[in-house]
Amino acid sequence: MDTLLQVETKGDGTYLFAIESQSRRDPKKPAAWAYYLSYMHAKFGHQPVLIALCPDEATARWAARPITLGIPHSPSLTVRPLVLGPGNVPVVTDAQEVTRDIPIAAFSAITHSRSESIDAILKVLATTLGSLDPVQGIIYAELVEAGLGNTPAREIWRDLMPALMNYFRSQQAQHAFAEVRAGDLLRFLKGRGLAVTTETRERIQLCTDLDLLDTWLDRAVTASCAEELFVGD
Repeated sequence: MDTLLQVETKGDGTYLFAIESQSRRDPKKPAAWAYYLSYMHAKFGHQPVLIALCPDEATARWAARPITLGIPHSPSLTVRPLVLGPGNVPVVTDAQEVTRDIPIAAFSAITHSRSESIDAILKVLATTLGSLDPVQGIIYAELVEAGLGNTPAREIWRDLMPALMNYFRSQQAQHAFAEVRAGDLLRFLKGRGLAVTTETRERIQLCTDLDLLDTWLDRAVTASCAEELFVGD
């Protein structure tokens, strides 16, 4: 999948958004999507949501078809992707609209990547992201870049993002991202019901190595206790 986001709501709990940019029909995808959702639900405990971003209506209609596994009239598993395409996502080129709903503006850029309006969509979105907290801005910038795929729009986006990307590479930003990643890891351990000692918590919070934090997060998926994160380090 292109992007995995953990979304915490005020009243409906926590969801995991598996976001994929689907540029064409792919007969292998239905089985992969069913696997993604089942795996995330089993391993992370939160409700998974599959979002397919399609740049044309034909692909959107294909992706929206229910995927059923099992007996035709009594399937064991049914997958219904939440499909966003040019037919149900607005063209967002107004700065106030972007500020009011940045996720929709990001989805607008991806689903309208082949339209004549893409240049205007990307410019106003880039301007808004540049005014955000850099950590938050990078999350949306990377989501858009992944969703644009190998299209001319992706090159336009990269030309619009140098200032934000330069910050991302700075030492200050690396520390900021490490704090966010450490917090994600601790929440994940809590969600799995694993006890975290004061010593383990401090070791995670003081770590500024993003690659090491990613390694610990990978290990957290199957670890039987929090201390197993550090085995081999």
